[in-house]
Amino acid sequence: MKKGWKIFFGLWCLLFLLFAFWQINDPDPEWWVPAYIGGAMVCGLAAVNRFPLQIIAALAAAYLIASFFFWPQEIFGWVSQEVEQKDLTMKTPEMETNREFFGLLLLALVTGLAFWQGRIQILTKK
Repeated sequence: MKKGWKIFFGLWCLLFLLFAFWQINDPDPEWWVPAYIGGAMVCGLAAVNRFPLQIIAALAAAYLIASFFFWPQEIFGWVSQEVEQKDLTMKTPEMETNREFFGLLLLALVTGLAFWQGRIQILTKK
């Protein structure tokens, strides 16, 4: 795998660990801390060129499916609320739902990229 992908997955590993840490005082950390730890583990493994494809595919699918349960009602209204308040405190339940949606979508995207890179690794070795 190219060095750029290793750096990419290494950075996302660190970011997902940071996101998991921030979720500790979330109203429901028992869901979000493991979700971000799972993303960090996938990225950490991908950074060292290890791709357990069944696990990665299951996590990517789970993140994507779960994101549909948090589909935001109004994205642009949420963005303007976030910009107006100038801090990260949650003022409304809709803000939390939108943040969780985008977090899951980000997890699905990055783990999907790890799956894609893993498939490329396997196909080029054969």
